Order: sequence, then C-alpha cells, then structure tokens
Amino acid sequence: MFAIVGILFILASCDDDTATLGVDMMPTADLITKNYETYGITTESYPVGDSVLARTSMSYFGRFTDPETGTTIKSDFLAQFHCDENFSLPDSIQNDSCLSFELKLYINNFVGDSLTSFKLSVYELNKQLDPNADYYTNINPEDYYDVNAEPIATKWFTLSDRTITDSARWSSSYNNNIRVTLPNELGTQIIRDYRKHPEHFTNTSAWLNSGNPCSKGLYFKLDSGDGAMAYIYVTQLNMYFNYYDEDYAKDTLGLCEFAATEEVVEATRFENSNLEKLLTDTNCTYLKSPAGIFTLATIPADQINVQDTINSAKLTFTRYNDSVESGFKLDIPKTILLVRLDDYLNGFFENYLVSDSKESYITTFSSSTNSYEFSNVARLITKMVQEKNNGTATENWNKVLLIPVEATYSNSKDASGSTVGQIVKLNHDFSMSSAKLVGGNNQRVNMEVIYSRFSQ
Repeated sequence: MFAIVGILFILASCDDDTATLGVDMMPTADLITKNYETYGITTESYPVGDSVLARTSMSYFGRFTDPETGTTIKSDFLAQFHCDENFSLPDSIQNDSCLSFELKLYINNFVGDSLTSFKLSVYELNKQLDPNADYYTNINPEDYYDVNAEPIATKWFTLSDRTITDSARWSSSYNNNIRVTLPNELGTQIIRDYRKHPEHFTNTSAWLNSGNPCSKGLYFKLDSGDGAMAYIYVTQLNMYFNYYDEDYAKDTLGLCEFAATEEVVEATRFENSNLEKLLTDTNCTYLKSPAGIFTLATIPADQINVQDTINSAKLTFTRYNDSVESGFKLDIPKTILLVRLDDYLNGFFENYLVSDSKESYITTFSSSTNSYEFSNVARLITKMVQEKNNGTATENWNKVLLIPVEATYSNSKDASGSTVGQIVKLNHDFSMSSAKLVGGNNQRVNMEVIYSRFSQ
C-alpha cells in the first residue's frame, strides 16, 4: 500500500507544468542534487526582411545611418484620421470657408542630428486602408496612392524647429512638431460637405467613406534627407475657420481637429540597407530594430536528461561593447522576447499573445552584466524533449528567436493591495536600437542546467 502511494507521488511530481516544483518538499534523504551541467547553444543572425507586424501607435519618419554598423534605415508612413461620433460644426461659419488648413506631426523623440534637413511630400490616398487588417512594415505605399499625382503639400524642415526662438523651443508649453500647410480649399470642401451631408461625419467609418479631401488618409513620403529619425506620436489635421459665437456675441476663431488614433490605421514602412554584412558575420549575432535582425538559437534539448527533475536552465546572451565612439549611436534593445520559432511564424504577434513563462519568456538588458539573462527556461526544455520523444516534434522543434519587443503592463493589485505589473500586450520594438551578441560559429552560448534526482 505504501509503495503504491509513493509511486503515485513521484509521478505527480513530474507533471509537465510542475517539472521544477515540489523538490524542496521532499526529505533530503530522498534526493540527490547534481552539480549543474553546461550545454553549448548555437546561434545565428536571423533576417527579418523588413517585414514585421506594424501594430504600433507611433509613426516614424526619416533616414538614419548607424555609425556602429554602417547600416541605414529609411522610414515614412501612411495614416488615416479619426472622426468623433459627436462631430459638429457651428452654423455660423463665415462664408462656410476654411481660414487655414494644416497638418501637425508631433515628435515624441528622435535619433540623430536635429539640424538635418528633410523634404516631406504629402499625398492623398486613393484606396482605403482596412482598419481590421494587419499591416506589415514592408507595406508598399504605391498600392494606396497615385504615383503620378502631385502632392497636396511639401515641406522642408529640421527636427529642431529653427523658425521659433530658443526660449519658445525650450518652454514647458512647447510640443515639438512638424507643421505642414495644406490648401485652404480642401478644408472649405470639408465644411461645405458637412452642410450638405452631415451623415458623412457621424463616425469614423462614415468619414473614411465620405470621399472628402484627406478622408481616406494620407501618405507622408520622405523625398530627401539623411541623418535623423523622428518618432511621431500624434499626426493631426487642423482646420481653422471664423464663426459668430452667440454666447459671447462676437466673431471667434474656431478649430476642428481630426487625429490619427488607435481606432484607425497608421502604417509605417521601413527599408533597411547594408544588413548583408551583419548577416554574414559568423563571429557573432545581432539584434537590430526596427524590422531588422533577430537572433536564432538552437537548443540541444535532446542531449538533456529529463528523466531527472530539471531545477533550472539558465540562458545568458552577452553583448559586445560598441567599438565606435559617436554622439549619435543607437540605444541597446531594452526588452527581448524568447519565443519558439514555430510560434513566431504561426502568428504570435498577430494573435495578441504574450509571454507565458512556459514556451515564451521576456527579459530586460542588464547594464551591470552587459547581458540578457533568462533565469529559468526549464519548462521549455522539458516540452521540447517530450515532443521529440512522442513523435510530435516539427523541423524547428528546438529553435527559438530573440526578438526586441515593447511590453505593456497592467497596474493590477495583488491580495495585499500592492501594485503588480502583468504583461497585457507585446509588440515589436520599433525604436532605433542595436546589439551585437556573443555567439555565431566561433564562440558558443552556454546554457547551465541544474538537476535533482530521486534516490533509488
């Protein structure tokens, strides 16, 4: 009787999801803890091909050459505009005419030289972007606008606006932006269409299908310039007009705003150049965002003895220090995701998945160790070996990707009332970042595994 109970207990302790649990509960006489063993992990740079899911509320504009690697990235974008459901215009707009029509691209951050000159051209889209579709960073703008049409506006600018005073630029009330003037007659068409067809403005869907100027969206094309990349957090269409304010009994300047928000599509297009020399460098691997290079790791899971309990399996990816001094060097990717290659290819991001600490994990860069550490991927290793043993393993059964990501956390509370940050969303990292990692053909990455074994 006691022998049967003991066998059942041992089997229960080896359940898939509890492979690393329960060891401390056993009497010490029943356990033998092995010294850890080290396994070599092979790694290589994995080309993204400019194509990752462009699910982000930020847009990017510019061209920048990385002084460390010599690679260049170019970016421009397409954007639709949201129409509020309670949209209305005053009845007393003077001549039903637009006084001023403009775009403002608000800059949250940038990389590079703020005094670099860029030329921007703005085109109306002639094909609507589907708000329910997934768009990728290799989107072809020519599918959505007439390449033979004239732009509705052009603008030469620098990211640091030199048309305002230094005191205004550094004041707390100033929000850095690129201002583009549009033809007033386009705004007048919108006002007069509102008079005839207010149903065109009942919601965003009606607005997108109204046929009004800018209603299908705009393409912000980079014509020239190299040396900086702007992170644009709001793209806004502003329409000004004069109207008579009955409450104050006077003529007043009115403003109507249409903004690119998460309810509509913002699709950024990235083009990377000169990545080949990084991809063919077999002495290391790279992480490069946005839409650049991931690192692919092959884990020798079939060499690991899963008959014993795996207490922990630690993976550490060490970064090489930069070799070039520059005031414009890129940041290091802050957060990376370790995910099985098949899970990534089968729609990890498209399906809104987050790391589960079983088959996918996230970690952050440690400046003290100059590395990314995954402290325990034991459950993943156990899963891989089980698949190999039961015949369900795929061609990529033991391959994982390291991907720079941006994680969004909740502010939920635990039982004690303390704030607990749980991951609620993972997206590709679209900031300009780069890291050169130890690995490749000449230097292996080590995985340290610690076992526990039940005594006979």
